[in-house]
Amino acid sequence: MTADSVDTDQYALKSVQLKEIEAPGLPYRPPMPQHYMPRIGVIGTGGISASHLDAYRTAGWDVAAIWNRTRAKAEENAAVYCPSARIEDDWEALLADSEIDVVDITLHPEQRIPIIKAALQAGKHVLSQKPFVTDLDLGYDLVKLADDQGVKLAVNQNGRWAPHLSWMREAVTAGLIGDVLSAHISIHWDHSWTAGTPFDEIDHLILYDFGVHWFDFLASLVGDRAESVFATANSARGQTNKASLMSQALVRLDQGQASLIFDGGVPCGPRDTTYIAGTTGSLTSVGPDLSTQTVTLETAHGIARPALKGRWFNDGFRGAMGDLLCSIEDNREPTVSARNNLESLAIVFAAIASSEGNREIKIGSIRTLSN
Repeated sequence: MTADSVDTDQYALKSVQLKEIEAPGLPYRPPMPQHYMPRIGVIGTGGISASHLDAYRTAGWDVAAIWNRTRAKAEENAAVYCPSARIEDDWEALLADSEIDVVDITLHPEQRIPIIKAALQAGKHVLSQKPFVTDLDLGYDLVKLADDQGVKLAVNQNGRWAPHLSWMREAVTAGLIGDVLSAHISIHWDHSWTAGTPFDEIDHLILYDFGVHWFDFLASLVGDRAESVFATANSARGQTNKASLMSQALVRLDQGQASLIFDGGVPCGPRDTTYIAGTTGSLTSVGPDLSTQTVTLETAHGIARPALKGRWFNDGFRGAMGDLLCSIEDNREPTVSARNNLESLAIVFAAIASSEGNREIKIGSIRTLSN
């Protein structure tokens, strides 16, 4: 091939002017049950639980009882979000209430696991906070217990219903871009507020506690096509956090690739971009933060720009619980089932092991967070 024969428009990566087309209607909004309106118990009312309770209030769901290690905190949240809720002195009493069908357990993993087990044994449907477990085999044991008890076990992967992530996932599911070839997520923001908080004590804060949302999003796009991960974690210059704020991961897919970049030590100019390429089209989402995003769909038919409604907070939390309630009503597997979530955690654990060992790690070969 000579220089004269090269198609310079292609070689120079020049864009093609596409016509504007109407965005397809996709079911990206948080699901709502049609008739099933159970009494809900909430165990743990610290930190993020306010977003749970606010989402349930706006959805019109009945939070009947709550428990927290510090009773005053439970009383404070009840007064704001669910004044008629009963404050329990111990979580066992909440699980003993036969009128409560669904339990939202928001505690940290080490505190949460025995309560999840007890709730399942009590015949309750459970929504667990994320990250679900620190041991994949323990997670599978809990999934089996839920199956044996005939109840649903779901994980609060609330990012599934962030409007931009949800719309893109539904577009992929609908086949609008063909088979996924690549997915690239790049988030630049200031996470230094976690210095001096309990979050700063979490090893691999970014890859594990924060990044699990996007590893889960990737898993929802590619399923079992994720094969291995090479990841790094590093401190940002000048950071005061104990935990590394800068992490990234390259994911090898079966006939594809993905990347996730988390710049958590950026003090100015936050930016969040997602690009998904498929065999017949692509999806892009760009914005200054997690809630302000502009999505485009590009195919041979043209370019579509959906006008999305809602925000991650608190639509995401309404989506996670709403999906669990719908799964009970429809007798189906929750979209964010614990069984499904273990596939996402397998990628997370592989990424963490890779960052510690400076080598590519096969997904599924690492069973616990401590490996």
